[in-house]
Amino acid sequence: MKATIATLSQRLESALVAAFGADLAGTDPILVPASNPKFGDYQANVAMSLAKPLKNNPRAIATQIVENLEVSDLCELPEVAGPGFINLRLKTEYLEAQVKALRQDERLGVAAIDPLERAIVDYPSPNIAKEMHVGHLRPSVVGDCLARILDFLGYDVLRISHVGDWGTPFGMLIAYVREAFPDALKSGEKLDLGDLASFYRQAKRRFDEDPQFQDLARQSVVDLQAGDEETLTAWKLVCDLSNRTNQRLFDMMGLSPLIIRGESFYNPFLPGVVEELQDQGLAVKDQGAMCVFLDGFTNKEGKPLPMIIQKSDGGYNYATTDLAAIRYRVQEDQVQRVVYPVGAEQTNHFAQIFQVGKRAGWITDDVEFVHTPFGNVLGEDGRKLKSRSGEAVKLEDLLEEAWLRADPDLYEVVTSYDWEALACPSVARIAPNFLDEPDWETAAAKLPGDESLDEKIASLKKMTVDSLQRQAPLWLQNYETNPDSVPQAVQGAIATVRKELEPRWTKNRGLGEDRSFSSILSDVQIIGISAIKYADLSQNRTSNYIFSYDKMLALQGNTAPYMLYAYVRVQGISRKGNIDFDALDADAPLILEDETELAVARHILQLDEVLYEIDQDLLPNRLCQYLFELSQKFNQFYDRCPVLQAEEPTRTSRLLLAHLTAKTIKLGLSLLGIPVLERM
Repeated sequence: MKATIATLSQRLESALVAAFGADLAGTDPILVPASNPKFGDYQANVAMSLAKPLKNNPRAIATQIVENLEVSDLCELPEVAGPGFINLRLKTEYLEAQVKALRQDERLGVAAIDPLERAIVDYPSPNIAKEMHVGHLRPSVVGDCLARILDFLGYDVLRISHVGDWGTPFGMLIAYVREAFPDALKSGEKLDLGDLASFYRQAKRRFDEDPQFQDLARQSVVDLQAGDEETLTAWKLVCDLSNRTNQRLFDMMGLSPLIIRGESFYNPFLPGVVEELQDQGLAVKDQGAMCVFLDGFTNKEGKPLPMIIQKSDGGYNYATTDLAAIRYRVQEDQVQRVVYPVGAEQTNHFAQIFQVGKRAGWITDDVEFVHTPFGNVLGEDGRKLKSRSGEAVKLEDLLEEAWLRADPDLYEVVTSYDWEALACPSVARIAPNFLDEPDWETAAAKLPGDESLDEKIASLKKMTVDSLQRQAPLWLQNYETNPDSVPQAVQGAIATVRKELEPRWTKNRGLGEDRSFSSILSDVQIIGISAIKYADLSQNRTSNYIFSYDKMLALQGNTAPYMLYAYVRVQGISRKGNIDFDALDADAPLILEDETELAVARHILQLDEVLYEIDQDLLPNRLCQYLFELSQKFNQFYDRCPVLQAEEPTRTSRLLLAHLTAKTIKLGLSLLGIPVLERM
């Protein structure tokens, strides 16, 4: 109800001038939502702030304001409460008119920003040639949500993934491409390097075991920076493999299409950045390196801290690249706003590059660069979420596990199958976490740790079984459309799992009526992935949170399954009413009589306020909380008020309210990056 708030604020300002003179023109009436519904919808607190300048008590000031306040077309008679609060309650007929206006409005009353602004949201920006892990979850989910909301509000949004596709780590990978796939470098044909995990693991093993290979890797970095044609071909092959692998995860998460603009994109601009900073006197040489000394940042000796933008050997670093990106985004992309959803550990880095950007004149008062920090994803032990091996959990594993756990029948059947009976090296190689060795003993012997060989073999088999179970839903999905794409070693297992699932899903999920096995799997995947996304977005992004499949997949509380079920339930009520809302007469009455009806209506009308708040503070959990409260208010209304059994015109009115509730939930979830289901 942003427009309503603006109207009330204007009327209050006029009343202030009428009561106390033109000197108070432009005074903020301090209009806020009422702290308690029993006091009304809004509360103006300006009287308290005027007590001293007007030399009068706040209650008397509030009374004079009310005497000059004309809001009879919107509100009931204003009331002065307590020491000087002005309580405003919107008229029922006004609320009815506002809600009716939403019927044909796909934006549900949310006006687009004016004038148009261009914004960049920089996410998820992984490093090329390394598998994405749990640390990429929050930038992916939060970044995509913020981009969706800004886009909906009318920004021209560029979703840019600033991938790490340049630098020292590529030497090892390029050297391995040269060694293992020499013909591809000569033919220039597109090469299938296999899966990213195996490729990186094999290259890392060569690097760790062979000093000569290490020398080749270092030379490859030099060749890459020098622009050697064959080295660039190898680099492109590695980037292509990584981007394809990451895109599969982005698709699985339902992320919007991204513009991939890596660090290498800015290479041609780096000398110009350094030269410009030198010309402005900001960059100076210090111990052979080109540095910008920062205000407010000091080293251990209390001296100004330098930001190195060109090393003594002439090379550049990621700070230089980030500065080049700032300059390019202002001068070439011509943005008004840039949002960086990146972990809180990078707070100092962003403060430093933003400071340099401002001192260089690239970031002005007309352009906003903002770092939106977030906390860590923690395990049940309260520490950063780690795998059994002590490494960061792979993002792919998290997503696959959520899919597996999202349906109780699927989880029980898959985890009850004797996967260990298949546990042999050929099956282990299907699970991309593990070493490609001829037998368990050889593979286990290479694992770190002080455990005995038998313990390592048991651990390796357990991790293999876990990995096979996580991949089972995807294999089940592929088995439906292309059985040959399922690894031969597990085809029998997948066929058995499918056969055991059929009677369960026939009973519990309507398999065979109008639902196929594949469509149920897809719905289960949506529930699982949505549970992870919603659990992240429903937290204040600045806080750490504990990752728990049990909590995020619960059907009670502020979770994705609860919200998806709420939509199915509300939409089902609306559908049972057999009303074509698009064809419904525009004059069909909306009647808000019961207090629970009014509560739902008021909440629906507050969607624009919530989205505008997120535009300012970039906290998506506001939208999650709004949707959860809407579903609760609707449940209270439905429990108290007959809908399908009500007499006309009340029946149609209440069905319309249900229809608008479902539309609001669907729109809100879509802005979170969560698709709705029509049945669960």
